[in-house]
Amino acid sequence: MAVQTRTDTFAALRDCFATDLAALIGDQSQRGATPNDFIDLVEEVRDVLGSSSLGHWQDASEELDSAVSYLTDALTSPDGDQRSLLAWARTHLRDGIATAS
Repeated sequence: MAVQTRTDTFAALRDCFATDLAALIGDQSQRGATPNDFIDLVEEVRDVLGSSSLGHWQDASEELDSAVSYLTDALTSPDGDQRSLLAWARTHLRDGIATAS
């Protein structure tokens, strides 16, 4: 049951943030639907923004780096920790996208 909940939550995060993340780097390709595919997208956007000389993009990259850490930890954490880890990831995703925009 916990794996299904985690998968559903990752799917909800992907549905909510993937389009905005991809738009930040001009990526229009279709991504996979697994949690790892979503983490890969967040990492790619983090790396692109982090390599910029724009201060607000570098700040956004730091937010996305935190999101990657929380998302990765949520994949391997005990069931009780998953909700809080994914909630923190959501916060950092939202803040990173807002900062970059």
